[in-house]
Amino acid sequence: MESNKKYWKGLEELNQTPAFVEGSKGEFAEPIPVEDVLNEAGLSTKTPRRDFLKALGFGLGAVTLAACNRTPIHKAVPYVIKPEEVTPGIPNFYASSFNGQSVIVRTREGRPISLEANPNSVGLNQGTDAQTAASVLDLYDMSKLQNPQIGGKDVEWSQLDKAVVDALNKAQGAGKQITIVANTVNSPTTLAAIAALAVKYPTTNLVQVDAVSYSGIIEANKAAFGKAVIPSYHFDKAQVVVSVAADFLGSWVAGEEHTQDYIKNRDHKSLKGGKMSRHIQFESGLSMTGSNADARVAIKPSEEGAVLVSLYNEITGQSIAGGSNNAKAKKVIALAAKELVSAKGSALVVAGSNDSNVQLLVNAINTALGAYGAIIDLDNYSKQYQGSDAAFQQFLTAAKAGQVGVAFFLNSNPVYDYFKTDDVKAAIAKIDYSVSFADRADETASELKAIAPNCTFLEAWGDSSSKEGLFTIIQPTINPVFNTRQVEQSLLVWAGVTKPIHDFVKENWETNILAGTGKTWKDVLQQGFVFKGSATGSSYTAAVDVNAVAAAIANDSKRISGAVELKLYESTTLRDGRFANNAYLQELPDPVSKVTWDNYAAINPQDAAELGVKETGKVTVEANGYKVDLPVILQPGQAKGTVSVAVGYGRTKVGKAGNNVGVNAYPFASLVNGTVQFTAKATVTKASGIYELAQTQTHHTIEGRNIIRETSFAKYLKDPNSESGRFADTHQSYDLWNKFEQPGHRWVMAIDLNACTGCGSCIVACNVENNIPVVGRDEVRRRREMHWLRIDRYYTINSGEAKLTKENDIADAEGLDYEDVTVVHQPMLCQHCEHAPCETVCPVLATVHSSEGLNHMAYNRCFGTRYCANNCPYKVRRFNWFNYWNDSRFDNYLNNEFTQLVLNPDVTTRSRGVMEKCSMCIQRIQAGKLKAKIENRKVKDGDIKMACQSACSANAIIFGDANDPESEVSKALRNERVYYVLEEINVQPNIGYMTKVRNTFEA
Repeated sequence: MESNKKYWKGLEELNQTPAFVEGSKGEFAEPIPVEDVLNEAGLSTKTPRRDFLKALGFGLGAVTLAACNRTPIHKAVPYVIKPEEVTPGIPNFYASSFNGQSVIVRTREGRPISLEANPNSVGLNQGTDAQTAASVLDLYDMSKLQNPQIGGKDVEWSQLDKAVVDALNKAQGAGKQITIVANTVNSPTTLAAIAALAVKYPTTNLVQVDAVSYSGIIEANKAAFGKAVIPSYHFDKAQVVVSVAADFLGSWVAGEEHTQDYIKNRDHKSLKGGKMSRHIQFESGLSMTGSNADARVAIKPSEEGAVLVSLYNEITGQSIAGGSNNAKAKKVIALAAKELVSAKGSALVVAGSNDSNVQLLVNAINTALGAYGAIIDLDNYSKQYQGSDAAFQQFLTAAKAGQVGVAFFLNSNPVYDYFKTDDVKAAIAKIDYSVSFADRADETASELKAIAPNCTFLEAWGDSSSKEGLFTIIQPTINPVFNTRQVEQSLLVWAGVTKPIHDFVKENWETNILAGTGKTWKDVLQQGFVFKGSATGSSYTAAVDVNAVAAAIANDSKRISGAVELKLYESTTLRDGRFANNAYLQELPDPVSKVTWDNYAAINPQDAAELGVKETGKVTVEANGYKVDLPVILQPGQAKGTVSVAVGYGRTKVGKAGNNVGVNAYPFASLVNGTVQFTAKATVTKASGIYELAQTQTHHTIEGRNIIRETSFAKYLKDPNSESGRFADTHQSYDLWNKFEQPGHRWVMAIDLNACTGCGSCIVACNVENNIPVVGRDEVRRRREMHWLRIDRYYTINSGEAKLTKENDIADAEGLDYEDVTVVHQPMLCQHCEHAPCETVCPVLATVHSSEGLNHMAYNRCFGTRYCANNCPYKVRRFNWFNYWNDSRFDNYLNNEFTQLVLNPDVTTRSRGVMEKCSMCIQRIQAGKLKAKIENRKVKDGDIKMACQSACSANAIIFGDANDPESEVSKALRNERVYYVLEEINVQPNIGYMTKVRNTFEA
């Protein structure tokens, strides 16, 4: 009888069959033939192995292979004499600067792989924001231009230089303007290079404009004090803070620096001393800052000015017209005013509005509170946002009139982020010659004559001065990856200055910055910064006509007052949109909504019920003549009759990861009295279709159990153990496990829920450190995100009684006041349990307990039963459904051969079918122990810091050795507020949490 079975000799024959080839399409990236790779490298299949390795060079083989078909091939040569500063396997650290913050860049064999805060710097010296942590990925972004371009075609630099110089000479000869349109420029080197260009071409001028404008504050301070600046805010000196729509812990001015200061009056050390600041927030949408407030009132955007008028009246005893009619707001305003007056000299009021009249009123309030000098510093002012909306309007007018001969666009993309795209395009069309310094052909650059692509900060010499008196240095950590050239060098070339950029930066520093400081250029490169500012600011008194200001505010409120009001905001993840192609940031959940890879319309659940919209629904939002359909989020804390939409999304020419993610909300903005406003009267209607947003907190949830403990400050003062609820103190516990002996180290962690603001920078830092892949929108929707660390957000609805329907849908709940919510953010990661339930169910001992208290994963043992994930009560284990690092379906995120150069070589990349989770940065622990051993000493407290800990500007995460009774973590875990999540099931986690404390109004 004939058999229908087909037999194969081996896998080599099997994998050539049509069925196998067809089935594997899309599953694995198309391999590059070995012969092609060798031919590209100038080798052959007969080349001896030793010669092959010589040609590739130690540590550089990956770079050479990654460059195939993308950049010219150059044979790398092994070290003949090893550079003194490079030891294979040992990282090198360089001082640099990102967005004005002094940072330390870690490199491995010439590859920058991560950034951390410079601990010795002034200002933000503890932790980073998410953008800083993720910025190293931008170096390896394949969406960037690899050569200069004219008319969309690659050219040599010499050809571009000639074209630009000819255009400059022509413009100068015709008496036309030469304008540099830029986002805020606070680099002394950049300003010096612009000045050099202006020497040769006197009609050169600089126009600064920021996508998210702070012109209102600048104009108000100019009118009130004669100082057109944004002050520095010292939140550590404020015992009472009132914020009206200012997300000062997130995207407003300097969120992470504010966080660093703000938490000093609220963390476990402050509480132990019996002190805690009080924070009251008035806002429309639930911001990250609002979620951390002690008291929060939801108001409409049109009510912001009225709230401040009422607050001014309560503080000063005056009766200026135009106060608030909101009953809830009026009650809290009276209480807040009383607190502010009693804390005079240590009280602060801030507002997020870009209306100069609103900011003038805030100045008057802070003058009455004595805030200037101690808390608000107008002398050591911020230089982070210096853009002028009025100056940009003048540029557009001049360009449309044909008065601009040459325009350069530096870190500026107004075709995308200006609310009237057609106006910008019309202006560009009238400019004789236009050049962008963008690193890619973005929305604006693609409209211009030429592109002179800029380097990243990791490839360049430069500097920054984000605060008066503070100067930070930028030094290259790698040669330019592509044929790019930094902006300053291009400006010098066109100005006829032949000096190399290194010499130009050095001379500028030695002449203008280091003089009189006693520091040398070498000192700067080693330390990373110079601070020349004074210790404290001077006292100022605002000259404000409060009656006139209040009248102007009342008049403007009519513009936006309506049944529905729109509030635009800057997200804490993508910010103004410049980071849209960074996959780490796209997949970072929003601190409040937990949405990734999209923006959306946030509306109150009761408004959604009236519209007939539920989760996965869509709405049409229309304002200022612009209309878009957006997926809807039913957001507790959102003011009724309002809708909030994030800007920074809807990019169309940014790169594979960021293109067409979300909707562009900038066209909703408008120009009012010379400044761009992010508020408008709107209409919201139900739209057809459904859209499932990629949220992370719709799964892996452990809600409904006693995992969050919170109390009030008043109760805490009476009883420090208040609400900590240690379960072990209430009944006899029984133990079926043998006790582990841990005579050496016992690594544990403490997390202060009072300090964690939910910003998420720790998540990105963990991703970068541990080679955690990005999976994309669709995989997140399938609950397959790979984050080892997540930040859970829990709501408490404080008013009303829930009456849920059978569907248990939040939109159908009746009787609840969804405006009145409080929020707790809880970092959740592997708890490294002493009685780990995952360890008992693994059939192959892939997950085991160490003698130092850690739960280890042996990746090459794991074959993916997922029993451990099922048995984990904290749901912190992640399963690799795909080989994300080598699958063509994810090639627009992190898996192409070039972006993989960002990988940390100390951490294994996990393959498909393997379980993974937080390792407590075991590679950092081992490195710390090895360093101590080499130095013939014991490991000291602070020698080892986790990636998440290093990224936290609030010091919410404390790591160390529990066997050292004097370690910071041991002291923290002895705090009365400490409890352990799900301790009642006796898994004995090694991470302790401190009870959340709110300084609420007891009235």
